[in-house]
Amino acid sequence: MPATSPELLDRLALLFAARDRENMGPTIDAFLAVLAEHPDDPHVLYEVGGSYDTAGEEETAAGYYERALEVGLEGDTRRKCLLQYGSTLRNLDRFDKSLAVLARARDAFPESESVRVWHALSLHAAGRSDAAVAELMELAADRIRTPDLLRYEAGLRGNAEYLRELDANIRHESRL
Repeated sequence: MPATSPELLDRLALLFAARDRENMGPTIDAFLAVLAEHPDDPHVLYEVGGSYDTAGEEETAAGYYERALEVGLEGDTRRKCLLQYGSTLRNLDRFDKSLAVLARARDAFPESESVRVWHALSLHAAGRSDAAVAELMELAADRIRTPDLLRYEAGLRGNAEYLRELDANIRHESRL
């Protein structure tokens, strides 16, 4: 599949910038018109999904996110799509699938703070609060590099590991 042209990316960016989060109908219509012209473009599919997501139509959004990923969305837009798709699945109470999508995002984009935060949110929603807090503690240890927090880095990491072990033990016991 050919790459999305710079002109089309600019067109999508203009439509995105003009959106009214309180009234997404015109934005959805505008993105659907572009989709009619470019039915297999991953960036267009992603933006259609995002507009439905913002409108609170998560079920519809999920299908567009899936399709965008299937047809080869790449780069930072792939990261955003995986994050938003995982979040949408969480909102639809599909926690296992949400965590699987966000794990894919973590594997592909290990330096992304936003993916790690949304992964923690999905862990929490799935009833795995120990793992969620561990994720956030590790993120703090990795990214908040102040003298105050660095003093306690070993403690942060040790407590995060302890919480991960608690989560793993609970999950193991629930399968028995």
